Amino acid sequence: MLSPQQLETLASLVDQKGLRTDEESCLQYGRDWTRVHSPNPAAVVLPSSIEQVQAVVRWACAENVALVPSGGRSGLSAGAVAANGEVVVALDRMNELSDFDATDRTVRCGGGVVTAQLQEFAESQGLFYPVDFASSGSSQIGGNVATNAGGIKVIRYGMTRDWVAGLKVVTGTGELLDLNRGLVKNNAGYDFRHLMIGSEGTLGIIVEATMRLEAQPAERAVMVLGTPDMASIMQVLRSFRDRVRLEAFEFFSEEALAKVIEHQGLARPFATASHYYALLEFEKIDERAEAAAMECFEHCVEEGWVEDGVMSQSLAQASALWRLREDISETISRWTPYKNDISTIVSRVPSLLKEVEELVGANYPDFEIIWFGHIGDGNVHLNILKPDAMPMEEFQARCGSVSQGVFESVARHGGSISAEHGVGLLKKPYLAYSRSEAEIALMAQLKRVFDPAGIMNPGKILDA
Repeated sequence: MLSPQQLETLASLVDQKGLRTDEESCLQYGRDWTRVHSPNPAAVVLPSSIEQVQAVVRWACAENVALVPSGGRSGLSAGAVAANGEVVVALDRMNELSDFDATDRTVRCGGGVVTAQLQEFAESQGLFYPVDFASSGSSQIGGNVATNAGGIKVIRYGMTRDWVAGLKVVTGTGELLDLNRGLVKNNAGYDFRHLMIGSEGTLGIIVEATMRLEAQPAERAVMVLGTPDMASIMQVLRSFRDRVRLEAFEFFSEEALAKVIEHQGLARPFATASHYYALLEFEKIDERAEAAAMECFEHCVEEGWVEDGVMSQSLAQASALWRLREDISETISRWTPYKNDISTIVSRVPSLLKEVEELVGANYPDFEIIWFGHIGDGNVHLNILKPDAMPMEEFQARCGSVSQGVFESVARHGGSISAEHGVGLLKKPYLAYSRSEAEIALMAQLKRVFDPAGIMNPGKILDA
């Protein structure tokens, strides 16, 4: 706990409005979407400027107080959890957009700018910010960069990393780094910008990001297709990718669809029930694009890869079809699911999924399993739903005991234990399945360079 004198000093650094110690604020800001660890921060600070962030970090160094950077708190790896008396640094007040440049198609975002806020700004300028996911209404740009957020359009537009033109980062010593400054070409030595992207706040606090924007795509259409198995989904992907300009290619299981329909009051996309569903979005550049999509659909039906399907005829229908996929996480959250966010190269997804399903089925015969994910970029989400009567500790222990087998399968397929959710606390014990001993040692050395006092989000990613 912090002493009254320490709290008084903190308040002087961020002003009284920027310091919170009440129980409700500590609960709100001390956790993310995970519920494995109980939040227990000593205080929450909400700085309103880069200078205030620097002052807080310098104070923390002098007082040997650990800091946990906090964005929109929508993470799924416990990367923003403050469970051990840390001070949470929340960037909610640093939420301004500035210095828009129509020529460069860039805009500066405070670390607390909400993703949807950036998307709406881009649209107001006739442009487009393509990184998108279900939590865009609450996630913040600083957190997106710190976790290299992906989402539903990676197949065409890539990850957050691909849209970061520059960063301002406060390191663990309080020093401000101004990285890349919006340049397109810059080969003057190491690019620390990319080191900070995905570092989960362990090397510094991302206080500002210069983000690139894109031209608005043409009108988009959405299709939902029912398939008998995962192998068929891959055939559908290959068929459509060769003929239309895909913006997204998602999948979900019948079990996932049934939950969404039951609890969100949505209608089935069509009468036929299939084992799996592919949701794809494509750009209707002209009439030929829609005709090509229909030709693909008919070909896939003839080959037996698709059992039924529907294509949106309006923006409202497209949005309704997207809800079948986007509402899954919110729907199943009531069962406090145990999540695994795994990936491999796209061509190996069916064999990875088969191995994992066999392992999970053998160990969880009494549990409900929900599959969904970004199949177009090789990322699948395994969700095991907690039975209502089972205590959380028992549920976590049973699921955790099988995670090793899941990650062994991931390693055999040359994949990642965390495709887009980050490592945080939850995936830290399994990092060696994706990173070599030498890589982990170098990561620890880099941590000490940027955070010599070890105060920046300690215990996340690494024990060091």
